[in-house]
Amino acid sequence: MLRDHRPYTLKRWDLRWQDWYAQHYLKPQFARMGKGGVFMRPWYVEVFGGPISLGDYPHVIATPDQRVRLTVWSTIEGNGRIRIGDYCLICPGVRISAGSDITIGNSCMMAQGAFITDSDWHDIYDRSRSVGQSAPVRIEDNAWIGDSAIVCKGVRIGKNSVVGAGAVVAKNVPDNVIVAGNPATVVKEIDPGREMKTRAEWLADPAELAVQFDEIDRSRMGANTLRGWLRALLFPRHGD
Repeated sequence: MLRDHRPYTLKRWDLRWQDWYAQHYLKPQFARMGKGGVFMRPWYVEVFGGPISLGDYPHVIATPDQRVRLTVWSTIEGNGRIRIGDYCLICPGVRISAGSDITIGNSCMMAQGAFITDSDWHDIYDRSRSVGQSAPVRIEDNAWIGDSAIVCKGVRIGKNSVVGAGAVVAKNVPDNVIVAGNPATVVKEIDPGREMKTRAEWLADPAELAVQFDEIDRSRMGANTLRGWLRALLFPRHGD
């Protein structure tokens, strides 16, 4: 469909239901899940193992065919953890898998299908070893991991840096650069002197932002009716 035919009130109830689901079913699975989160289709978010912590004001989007999977798996008792900072964006299909330690800073964005791992998950010579070699991964504040990119074990992604779509990062990435390719290499530098707006700044006043989004929904959906929504679902027309 080209637009959302739901009545405004129905969308508000849907958002409340998703928030309730996240608080009731997802939150107990985290060592910590911060305040102010927005979860889209939280029933498609899978959390396995722990401890896994999620900071304040996360935005997590999952879909039936692109689930978000956060996994800690270690053969050493007490080893393995995932820490995700405040104001982070996690898009459909993101997988974060830790055998030792994955730390993601504040205001980071992980695009659709990105994979972040700190382990090989099998040993080269002993394929029965389920984790293999592992080395911590650290992604600094305001980094952006592009669509279908892979961040491998032992890697540090620098502050403000961007990993291009489909890149495979096997070595450290400096601050303020864009990397692309397989293996990923620096293709451009980001001007550290130029003003940059982070997700933390965008979400600095979440209450006001919520009011703005609500006004947009009212404007776009105010004329929608229950009958029109059901008609669009059951008997779609060209242009719906």
